[in-house]
Amino acid sequence: MLCSREILNFLIRKDVKKILKRKDSDAGQRGKALEDLRASIFNKFRSSESAKRQQQRICGPVAALTFNFMVLKNVGFQFPVFLTFIHYAVSWALMAILNSFALLPASPPSKSTPLSLFTLGVVMSLSTGLANVSLKYNSVGFYQMAKIAVTPSIVLAEFIWYKKKVTFSKVVALTVVSIGVAIATVTDLQFSLFGACVAVAWIIPSAVNKILWSNMQQQENWTALSLMWKTTPITLLFLVSMIPFLDPPGVLAFHWSFNNTSAILVSAFLGFLLQWSGALALGATSAISHVVLGQFKTCVILLGSFYLFGSNPGTTSIIGAFIAIGGMSFFTYLNLRDKKQQPQPGLQVSSALPKSKLSEGNGDICDGFGTETV
Repeated sequence: MLCSREILNFLIRKDVKKILKRKDSDAGQRGKALEDLRASIFNKFRSSESAKRQQQRICGPVAALTFNFMVLKNVGFQFPVFLTFIHYAVSWALMAILNSFALLPASPPSKSTPLSLFTLGVVMSLSTGLANVSLKYNSVGFYQMAKIAVTPSIVLAEFIWYKKKVTFSKVVALTVVSIGVAIATVTDLQFSLFGACVAVAWIIPSAVNKILWSNMQQQENWTALSLMWKTTPITLLFLVSMIPFLDPPGVLAFHWSFNNTSAILVSAFLGFLLQWSGALALGATSAISHVVLGQFKTCVILLGSFYLFGSNPGTTSIIGAFIAIGGMSFFTYLNLRDKKQQPQPGLQVSSALPKSKLSEGNGDICDGFGTETV
């Protein structure tokens, strides 16, 4: 549909109409028009800026957050870092298949330094790997408490790096959210000393990971898949180095039956979807909004289990979930209000294609997407 629309938009341009109406006296001009058509479509879908615009158009905040909310994984495996390695290896293989068919968005012009890509790859390995290790050695309640600490860490890190300030109203909303989530989920604080150290060490990489994903997509024109493609090899390398220190021995002695292997590969595929949806959400919103989304998902699962399946998490947990959702609603309202108050800059699209002689003769400058500026 998008391709057909682009062809139609190209054909109704004034310069192409003139070419199509001409006699066959100038085959060179017709060839030039066809070449412009091919280059326009290729530029639309393969250039990084065009891919970024398509991602924002198709996968805006609502679509991206809904996608992230719907994708869940549930894997039982005793080697958390190795499981994370399998997930990223499958993700890289899937992206390699997309790349072989030229379906992977192109990387943007070299705005990102190799150091920033390397840093993102490292914090991705630490964030995901340590999170899985924390879940193994700590209770879910303790893990949720550590997740709550990610929010102030993001606020502090963005203030230090980007001088980004959060309004007092949003601080109040985030505080209400954190208190509500704590009341709803932190009911069991069983942990070991090693697990507690892992959970504390996970907080900073998790915050930095979300900030970098959001900033590099929004400020440097990366798409989710292209950034995943560039950073996943670095993540895999560091996950391999973490396995001897954080995983117990015996992974080769695991019973790799067909059912077990299939379950792990399916979980890896779902992990790819979860990573992709999370990257889309971070590219469409912000690091703090992504954390609030995760907390919203937790509260909805808790309330949904109570209303749909008759589970009884306790009155305290239910009250906490409603408090958290109230804070999330207020936080969302503040974001929407700020977005409406921001000035909307005019859309400026620059073409990577050279001006055709016909355009110069008409006095018009046409970009690669069928838009005319005089």
